Amino acid sequence: MSCIFCFRNRRFRRMKIASFNARRFGIKKCQDSKVFTTITQIVSRYDIIVLLEVFDSKEKAAKKLVEQLNSSCTESACYNYVLSKPLGRNEYKEQYLFVYREDLVKVKEVYQYADMQHGDEDAFAREPFIVRFGSKMTAAKDFIIIPVHTTPKDSVQEIDELYDVYLDVKEKWGTQNIILLGDFNADGAYVSNKKMKTIRLRTDVNFHWLISDDIDTTATNTTDCSYDRIVVHKDLINDIVPNSAKPFNFQVEYKLTDDERQNEFSLLSDHIRTVISQTIAKAGYFAIMFDSTLDISHIDQMSQVIRYVHIEDTARSAW
Repeated sequence: MSCIFCFRNRRFRRMKIASFNARRFGIKKCQDSKVFTTITQIVSRYDIIVLLEVFDSKEKAAKKLVEQLNSSCTESACYNYVLSKPLGRNEYKEQYLFVYREDLVKVKEVYQYADMQHGDEDAFAREPFIVRFGSKMTAAKDFIIIPVHTTPKDSVQEIDELYDVYLDVKEKWGTQNIILLGDFNADGAYVSNKKMKTIRLRTDVNFHWLISDDIDTTATNTTDCSYDRIVVHKDLINDIVPNSAKPFNFQVEYKLTDDERQNEFSLLSDHIRTVISQTIAKAGYFAIMFDSTLDISHIDQMSQVIRYVHIEDTARSAW
C-alpha cells in the first residue's frame, strides 16, 4: 500500500484493527484444517480483530484459535481474547469475539450493553459488546470499539440505537474516542436514502461515516451497496488521511483460483470484512489511511480497511 504522505527518515508501525463476519465460527470450523488455517492467517494480519457471528458458548473455538496464533508468536507478541456471552432473542444466538495482541494493547474494561432503554427495550437482536482498550503505544491512550451485527429487517432501528449506545458509553467512561464498526446492513433494500436521514448517528454532525454511501462494498456489476460501515466521533476525525482508499484483494494475496474460492473458501464467510488500522508508538501522533479489502470467501463483496500511520516525532506533519 502506498501512503499519501511520507516522513523523512522516520520509522513507523501500523496497528491494524478489523471486524470480520466469520459465518458461524465455532469448533466445527476449527476442525476443518484448510478453513481453520486460513482463518488463522486472516486473524494474524491484525492487532485487534472482532469476529462476528461466533457460535462458541464453551469457548473451545476461541481458545483453539488463540493457541494456534500463539504457537508461532514470540514471547513478547502473543494474542489473547475476550468473548461475549451468547446474544439473541430466541434460540439463535451469536457472540462477539475480540482477538488482540497483548504486547500492543490491554483490555481496560468490557461492557455488555443492557439494551433496556426505557420505552425502547430490546432494540438490538445482538446488543453490542463493548471493549475499552488502553495502549502506551498510541497517541490516544485509550479507545473504545463498539461492534454490531444488525438484523437486516431492523437495521434502521438498530443503527439509530447505536446513538444511545454512544451516549451510554460516553457517560460511563468519559471519553469520545469511539469507533463503531461492523455489519450495519446500511444500504440497498435495508436502509434507503430517506430512512438514512432519520438515523441520529447519521444526522449528528459530530459523527463521521468513513465508509460513505457512494463506496460500493460489493464487487459484482449487479449490486452497488455500502452494507458495512465504520463510524468515528469527531475527536478522531482530524487524524484521518483524506481520500486514501484503495482495494486490497485477498484472492490475489493468497493466489486463489476461482474454484478454490468457490469450494473451500465459501466456508469462511458469507460476508465482508471491515478493517481499521491504527499506528502505534510511545509518542507522537497517528493518522488514518484507508484501503479496501476484497474478501477471499465471497468475491462479490468488498471490505474497507483503514490504516493509521504513526508519526514518530513531537510535531505533527501536515498533509
